[in-house]
Amino acid sequence: MFDLYILETCPYCKKVMSFLEEKGVKYNKIDIAEKKAEDALIQSGGKRQVPFLIDRERNVQMYESADIIEYLKTVV
Repeated sequence: MFDLYILETCPYCKKVMSFLEEKGVKYNKIDIAEKKAEDALIQSGGKRQVPFLIDRERNVQMYESADIIEYLKTVV
């Protein structure tokens, strides 16, 4: 399963979430509006930027909605 760090108001996050929902992919949505989630994002990725995808099965982490969607196209 994928972890996706987001902010509900972020248009780039919405783009990635829409792609995942269209493909019927289950994912763990983590909203960084919560301080604990924000801290976890910074610890994992090194900066406070969303969307941020973690694919634990393949040990892949990435920012940038377009890059995330292109990556997901290859694995879902």
